Formats: sequence, structure tokens, C-alpha cells
Amino acid sequence: MKKLLYIIFALFFAQTAFSQELLATVQINNQQIQGSNTQVFRTLEKSLRDFINNTSWTGKKLQNFEKIKCNFAIVLSERTANNAFKGAIVVQATRPVFNSQYESPLINVNDTNFAFEYNENENLIFNERQFSGKNLIDVISFYVYLILGYDGDSFQLKGGQPWFDKAFKISQNAQNQNYAGWNAVESQRNRGALISGLQNENTSTLRTVYYSYHRSGLDNLAKQDQNPAKKIIAESLMQLKFYDNNFQMNYPFGVFMETKSTEIFNIFNSGPNTSVNISELKTLMSTFSPKDIDSKWDKWK
Repeated sequence: MKKLLYIIFALFFAQTAFSQELLATVQINNQQIQGSNTQVFRTLEKSLRDFINNTSWTGKKLQNFEKIKCNFAIVLSERTANNAFKGAIVVQATRPVFNSQYESPLINVNDTNFAFEYNENENLIFNERQFSGKNLIDVISFYVYLILGYDGDSFQLKGGQPWFDKAFKISQNAQNQNYAGWNAVESQRNRGALISGLQNENTSTLRTVYYSYHRSGLDNLAKQDQNPAKKIIAESLMQLKFYDNNFQMNYPFGVFMETKSTEIFNIFNSGPNTSVNISELKTLMSTFSPKDIDSKWDKWK
């Protein structure tokens, strides 16, 4: 009987211990760094993958199909000391679309101001109450909660607020810690500016659009008649006219356009658009993303 209980307990633990919220891949590119000791980069890669996937970020236990698919790609450009590195990190995540095989991009951020310290085989443990001292855990945890926040916002109106609050707390803990990228005063496009913008009620229109675009629009696009869903998506995007005068200084808005421009183009580049004023939408998108006029917006019919 004791043996049976032990087996049941072991199976239960095995099912829950690794059923956290993210399904992340991690890549470390160290080609720009000279030296023979490359094992540290493979160790770091595995440590970060385990850290992201096995940490309970929200307290929820999810099955694999419920997890958020995401990718953390780190390109190292410099080794400033034996355990100190500089480089960039690209963070991407996707969200499944209802009744389809399509996965919609949630976030695509290229953070070029990433410096950190790491000792091979050290334990990576997140403590939300204080800065880690090495910036590695802090940056990764910040982006984890950012992903969770965007995902939450896409399913419920401002449903990601608890996780954006966590990211904001991490950002606050990192202020004045001699690591760049956390203070919104430094730059209009850094971690501090991104989370401050998302928390700013004066620019909350973007988050409202984010919800209606995904939940009311995209999640209904697999229906036989696409016109109602396309109408909702277009109407949601037209609300972004609110940012006409300041979108270039709004980093969250920039992230939205960089993440969604190709998807937006594809939605209206095929199938019926009879419910949409495509000319009006083309003018708006051309204003917000002029670099895509020739490759995207002018191709809309």
C-alpha cells in the first residue's frame, strides 16, 4: 500500500512539477566573442531555458497545449570580464487563434542594451522583492511578465494588468543599479519606457484595441463569413488614430506596429473586404508605418 501511494505521489509530482506557464526556447549566439571556453554559453542556454519553463510565474498549472510559446534569442557581442557579458536580446511570443492552426504574434522586441553577469552553473532564482545584482534574472523575468501581460490582454480587457504590474516592479527594483535600459529617461525605446507606457492610463487606448483586435476580431476570423471579424479588426485599428500626434514617441505603440504589421497586411490582403473601408485603413497604416507603404499598404485593393 505504501509503495502504491509512493508511485501515485511520484506520478502526480511529475505531472505538476514541469507544468508551468511558458513553453520557451532559448538560443545563445556567442560567435562575436573570441576564446576557447564556449561551454559556459551552452550551460547558460540550458539554465535560462530551465529557469523560464520551470519557474511558477503566476501560480497556475497548465498543460502543454495551454502554455504560451515564446523564444528568447541572445546575441552576445562582448565579454567584458570573465563573468560579464554585453549583447542584445530578442523576445518573441505567439498566441493561438480560435478554431485555427494559426498562431498570432503577441510581442516582438529587440532589446539592444543587455549587459549582465553570469557564473557557470550558478542557480537562477527569481526574487520579485529585490534586484538580483547581476541583471540577468531581472531582464529575463521582466520579459516573461511582459509576455504574460500581453497574453492576458489579448483574452480579457486589461487582463494582463497583474503581470504588467510585476514587470513594472522589476523595472523599479532595477533603477539606479548601474545597468542601462531600465530608466525611461535614458531612452524612448528601452525596458523602462516600454513598461511605463503600458502602465500609463493616458495611452490605455492601445490596450483596449489589443483586446478587441484579438478576442473579438482575430478569434472569429476562422468563420466561413470573415466580413464581421474583419470589420471589428478594422474598427479596432482605426481607434489608433488617437495616437496620430505622438506615436513616434510611444514605445508600446511602436512594439505593436513592429509585431503586427505583417499580420495586419495579410488579414486584408486576401478574402473579402466588403465590410471595411480599405482606403481609410490604408491611409492610417501608411501614416504609422511608412516604411511598409510599397511592400504592404499600397498592395491592398
